[in-house]
Amino acid sequence: MSKRIEIDDDIYRHIASHTQHIGESASAILRRLLGLDQQQDQPQSTAAVEPKVAEKAHGRTIFDSMTSADLAGQRSVVARFLYILEMLHKCHPEMFPKVLQISGRDRQYFSRSAAELEASGTSTNPKQIPNSEFYVVTNNNTTRKKSMLNQVALELGYDQSEAEKIRDFL
Repeated sequence: MSKRIEIDDDIYRHIASHTQHIGESASAILRRLLGLDQQQDQPQSTAAVEPKVAEKAHGRTIFDSMTSADLAGQRSVVARFLYILEMLHKCHPEMFPKVLQISGRDRQYFSRSAAELEASGTSTNPKQIPNSEFYVVTNNNTTRKKSMLNQVALELGYDQSEAEKIRDFL
């Protein structure tokens, strides 16, 4: 049986900072930090450490929706970029339209159509974010893509340290 407890934000950040893999549960992290044995006779909770702020649609965040194996299956930077955006959309569909306001100095980064992105600059190479109605420019270097992921995570309610973890998935 699992119980819910409220903890202060600084304690949450400390627990989350000790996550060893995507989707690791708060109980597993605390058991490891406290030197306790894993429970043998009770099923492990699958609820991952997740921020209250970013908890949305199905009560899930990217940290418990995406596995490292799925991420590793994406063979290129662009494929990983699109996959991470797909998972963020899946976790936060109601808030995802906020990404439409993210743009660069001279170009729009997100839209609901490829044509709109193509019109906002040259060599944008727009791609549809899988399983969504959103498009993103993909003709940016990896550093810019990481910056875009960081901005998307912040728009969706993740704190800065979580946004950096999401950015570093790329």
